[in-house]
Amino acid sequence: MNESANQRIGNQITVALAGQPNVGKSTVFNLLTGLSQHVGNWPGKTIEQKSGTYHHHGTTAHIVDLPGTYSLTANSLEERIARDYIIRERPDVVVAIVDAAALERNLYLVAELLSLPAPLVLGLNMVDVAERQGMHIEPHVLQAALGLPVVPMVATKNQGVWELMEAVDRVSHDTADYTPSRPEIRADHQAVLAHIQQLIAGAVPDPYPEDWVALKLLEGDEEITSMIQERLDEARWQEVHTVLMQHEDAILAVAGGRYEWIGRMVRAAVVRPRMGQVTLTDRVDRYAAHPVWGLFILLGMLGLVFWLTYAVGAPLQELLDTYLVQAGAEWVRAALNGAPAWLVGLLADGVIGGAGMVITFLPILVIFFAALGLLEDVGYMARAAYVMDRFMHLMGLHGKSFLPLFLGFGCNVPAVMGARVVEGQKARLLTILVAPLVPCTARMAVLAVLAPIFFGPHAALVSWGLVGLSLVMLAIVGIALHELMLGGEHVAFIMELPLYHLPNARTIGLAVWQRSVAFLKKAGSIILVVSVVVWALSVLPGGDIESSYLAAIGRLLAPLGSLMGLGWRMMVALLTSFVAKENTIATLGVLYSAGEEGTRLADALSGALSPAAALAFLAVQMLFIPCVATVATVRQETGSWRWTAFSVALLLVVSFAAGIVVYQGAMLVGWGV
Repeated sequence: MNESANQRIGNQITVALAGQPNVGKSTVFNLLTGLSQHVGNWPGKTIEQKSGTYHHHGTTAHIVDLPGTYSLTANSLEERIARDYIIRERPDVVVAIVDAAALERNLYLVAELLSLPAPLVLGLNMVDVAERQGMHIEPHVLQAALGLPVVPMVATKNQGVWELMEAVDRVSHDTADYTPSRPEIRADHQAVLAHIQQLIAGAVPDPYPEDWVALKLLEGDEEITSMIQERLDEARWQEVHTVLMQHEDAILAVAGGRYEWIGRMVRAAVVRPRMGQVTLTDRVDRYAAHPVWGLFILLGMLGLVFWLTYAVGAPLQELLDTYLVQAGAEWVRAALNGAPAWLVGLLADGVIGGAGMVITFLPILVIFFAALGLLEDVGYMARAAYVMDRFMHLMGLHGKSFLPLFLGFGCNVPAVMGARVVEGQKARLLTILVAPLVPCTARMAVLAVLAPIFFGPHAALVSWGLVGLSLVMLAIVGIALHELMLGGEHVAFIMELPLYHLPNARTIGLAVWQRSVAFLKKAGSIILVVSVVVWALSVLPGGDIESSYLAAIGRLLAPLGSLMGLGWRMMVALLTSFVAKENTIATLGVLYSAGEEGTRLADALSGALSPAAALAFLAVQMLFIPCVATVATVRQETGSWRWTAFSVALLLVVSFAAGIVVYQGAMLVGWGV
């Protein structure tokens, strides 16, 4: 979009939020947009796009949250999205959120943003954390040095957000006083930059700035280099290419100029802590980031999350079961007394006994979402990635692969998509193949419902062990794939550990709300449809479940199920989980007539399986092929039906093999009664 096409309509402006990861950008975005935000994907991309609105002094600001990125080179999809949006869409203002406690590192992205055409406002976030680290920053001095508005903020306490939008409003309506101090290339290469700019003059397509394109050519940016090569005739491009080859060290001159600029800004405005001062983050990380103690802390954190989920969520789930599923089914039967039996069964057993049963474990999901959101918001998740780095190396991966894999604890779909941040084709493919082995919230919600039914007071311990089994299998499969199929490709990785800070309740609350709403939409659509289909297959053709189509399908799998002590009903429940993991509960609710005549699912399943068979069923459930949405995403990200089919076949073999081993092992130790 050109500048004229992006002119302000009435009192509406477009504001882009930019920043590095872990600087509080999401907190600022949530504070500004609240429930007005919309979540989708960038056009033609799988990276999540967030936008929303904020009203200020009669002006409606359309806020676009750009992907978090450390720089604006073309090394990753996030970096290309961020810079292309600023260049092509020309937002009225770009707000750069920076971590005051890591100002020097954050200013590198600011240096790159200043080379782009949109006006810039600096949000100096986490000034309270910087103060606790012994750093003192003079915002007014920094503002004078940078030549652009600088607003000190503590976003977790909603401090400085209104002042930030005041600065945005001023800059968007009057850019006459906007005279930023931009970094320059090192002096020994300034003539080379001018020469390149002269050679490409007139060949740079709108809306790319010529000076920025020349700079990117010196940096060796592949995307910009290809674009210019296509627009120049061969002789002219050869001249440009010759200059670039003669100055291959120009990238150091570009970066050196930026670091010199950063040094001047920091010297002017920052008083550093005294030497030898030990901060709270340093003290905590002696244990949280320790190679041994850090692993125990991580396992303890996961165990605490599961314990909290059961201690608080299970009683709430039981209340919903009693007053929603049972009472709802009884009300339908009473209200439709005399109606056709198929209609009563459809509503009471198919809808309420299936999809309604799934809704009852919403409290469990809410608690789990909130717990993980809290750990992420305080800065612990980066430590988890750091601690897991050495284990990732066993699979030929590094700590960065842990970040998309950790997303799998929420949902395997973004975990597979998140593999795009992993450098190297083999490492990216390996991350995609093992991502479905991470137990998602849907799997763990099924575990949270069934484990107490099968194992009573030992549910938390069993759940902890099954999650551990999933992670062990992930490591074993990853090592096997790396060594046997994908070759020994190892890569190094340097990981940033953000400072610990107080969590923001609003940010966590909005994340929980969005994920819970998405879950309810799923329960109200795809799970409802599958529940009705399962119910129909369980009563057709003659109304007797033992002679139904569903029983026929299940009995085909009975020989395999017998190796794990499982009957056809449990095998059918596994199959329907392919559509959505929550369908396991919905299917069991239908097959065991939960909700019929006051029957609770816990009572219906009580005694249905031996402890060994129950453990085997849950083990298979945790390792079984992911939902159809995840399989479709694997196809999308790999671009290969062959790798997609391999992924499905691999997980079928792994899950059933694990189930058989667990069952037979439990029988050997006498736990089969």
